[in-house]
Amino acid sequence: MLFEQIETACINDADVPWVPFTPYSDEVFVKYFKLDPIRGEVIALLKAPATGEMPIHHHTGTVIVYTVQGRWKYREHDWIADKGSIVYEVAGSSHTPQALPGDEDIVTLNIIQGELLFMNERNEVIAIENWRSGWDRYAAYCATNGIEPRDLTAFR
Repeated sequence: MLFEQIETACINDADVPWVPFTPYSDEVFVKYFKLDPIRGEVIALLKAPATGEMPIHHHTGTVIVYTVQGRWKYREHDWIADKGSIVYEVAGSSHTPQALPGDEDIVTLNIIQGELLFMNERNEVIAIENWRSGWDRYAAYCATNGIEPRDLTAFR
């Protein structure tokens, strides 16, 4: 296949549902746009309450996070990500996401390569998130709610 034969595609926000980020939280939601089994990449929105903390996680690949609304930070860093900020996370980094009190829920656009390894307090892997776990969560949600799933691996 030549790149000239690949079609440009668009997935609108309304075309995919917000899916609960279970089993980690019933208050955090993910909206998957692309689940790429070849590159191991996930493109998704994440929505979280303006209070709380997610478990520490380790990245096997790079992650780019654009803050659409709200305020958040990593416990391990001094910076604060506000609306319009971009965070670039290098492969091999670990951090603990924290919401910062505000009037708005946190919404971020995430471009994730590789896996997120969720860790316990002894730095032992307790869960792995990647394109496959994203697909499984999305497909299960669609099946439970009578939604015809899109092929998010093809981006069409």
